Amino acid sequence: MIKKIVLASASPRRRELLAQIGLEPEIMPSTVEEIVTDTAPEKVVMSLSLQKASDVAEKRKAKGEMADTVVIGADTVVAAGGQILGKPRDREDAARMIRSLQGGIHQVYTGVTLIASGKEGELVRTFYEETHVTVYPMEEEEISRYISSGEPDDKAGAYGIQGLFAAYIQKIDGDYSNVVGLPAGRVYQELKALERCLEKETNYD
Repeated sequence: MIKKIVLASASPRRRELLAQIGLEPEIMPSTVEEIVTDTAPEKVVMSLSLQKASDVAEKRKAKGEMADTVVIGADTVVAAGGQILGKPRDREDAARMIRSLQGGIHQVYTGVTLIASGKEGELVRTFYEETHVTVYPMEEEEISRYISSGEPDDKAGAYGIQGLFAAYIQKIDGDYSNVVGLPAGRVYQELKALERCLEKETNYD
């Protein structure tokens, strides 16, 4: 029985998305040093989500706090033209990213890992969601104005779809919440499957 959800992230957006589907997680951000060994976006986000969730799960196990608990780790990247766009280093870098996105189609990948302790040992589920986003062409003045708003500063790909950048979104193919930072519907369904597994002590497929 799942009684507690622990989010291994300080992201207010992920917390809000979980609240939207009726979940109130405990916030325990991972402090692990992230290691990236892949270049494929889907593999990167799954690997990083696993690292984050494992870091928090290990800390809780050491304190005896994993009973009836699921740890959720997540990581989101934006990819354009085969290149991964993380969080911008500065506003010049943010402007470069927005220029690469405007007038085209890019992908947003979010990797998610769920970790729970069952009677037969640890249960781990890692998956990813991919959403395609089409951005209207933007004038240089619009790019500068958006960068000056400060909104891109801490966001993968230098934009927030739920903020001012919504003015430039032409089309979304896939899960909107995935672009915000967590595929909420998929997470909910995976939690249901995990709970059934914990109740019956069967394999988590």
